[in-house]
Amino acid sequence: MVNGKSAIEWIMERYQITTHKESGITNNPNDWATEHNQPRYILDLLLSIINVSVQTVDIVNALPEVKFE
Repeated sequence: MVNGKSAIEWIMERYQITTHKESGITNNPNDWATEHNQPRYILDLLLSIINVSVQTVDIVNALPEVKFE
């Protein structure tokens, strides 16, 4: 969780195409990917987040149960 959202939700929110209302400037994260010749950047980022999430669940499930008395 990041700021109360799942990591995928957070990434999707941050990597949206947005336009600043006052200036009209458009922020398109795909522009960076194109400029750096990495068209799969956002997809690869999401795949990494999914991989880390799956590994985290596996680690948490493998932890021993702790009993507090």
